[in-house]
Amino acid sequence: MNDPLSRFSINQMTVKQLSLPELVDACRELGVTGVGLWREPVRAYGVEAAAELVRDAGLNVTTLCRGGFLTAIDPVERAEALGDNHAAIDEAAALGTDTLVLVCGGLPHGSKDLHGARERIADALAVLGPYAAERGVRLAIEPLHPMFAADRCVVSTLTQALDLAERFPAEQVGVTVDTYHLWWDDRAPEQIARAGAGGRIATFQLADWITPLPAGVLNGRGQIGDGAVDMRQWTAYVDAAGYTGPIEVEVFNEELWARDGKEVLAETARRFTEHVVK
Repeated sequence: MNDPLSRFSINQMTVKQLSLPELVDACRELGVTGVGLWREPVRAYGVEAAAELVRDAGLNVTTLCRGGFLTAIDPVERAEALGDNHAAIDEAAALGTDTLVLVCGGLPHGSKDLHGARERIADALAVLGPYAAERGVRLAIEPLHPMFAADRCVVSTLTQALDLAERFPAEQVGVTVDTYHLWWDDRAPEQIARAGAGGRIATFQLADWITPLPAGVLNGRGQIGDGAVDMRQWTAYVDAAGYTGPIEVEVFNEELWARDGKEVLAETARRFTEHVVK
């Protein structure tokens, strides 16, 4: 019998109350083999030390989050963003992951030019893509729900993400398919097929859509199985597109963070088997 958790990966933010060593220990106890990491806690622990910790535990780092924020107009700010993304690529390579997730950035202060912001993302990808590929890392553009377009990501649909990614070789730039951000879009299934045909699906992430959204909305993602998203159907979409990689659960939720992290991890693994595995 196949291990129902063989494709399961826990994103570090889902259980951010756990330190990195605690997360590694909890994964080992539960038989979880995949983990998606975030730059801030990894840097706080030390990139090389984190790489050694997860490697010694036999964990596969499925993604590193996040790079991006590439829409600035000011030349100094753009140079700083490129420098930070070069560093993020190096960190991903050191951790042994082949995927750096990009949250591409919102509108610069005072700007209303969505098209211009997206073109500046393309300009940055032209610089960063070759650098990433040389280090065995692919940039994964993540479209975010339209409510984040102004302040976090002017790329709101998988169509927009692919229109950007397809300007570059598939080994340089792919896309992130995240149920929380895309579940509402009736064009998403055909765009997942498009992404699969081009070898562009870099990572598949899960979170549920629950209401009412909290103030600020950022931390309003639901535990899988608690909301409106048909997780099994979305998994079928990416499977049919040829994606066979890890499935990462990434939930930002204050109530989950207030609970015991090991309990949340165990619950998330259980929900994965109930709502995702066929």
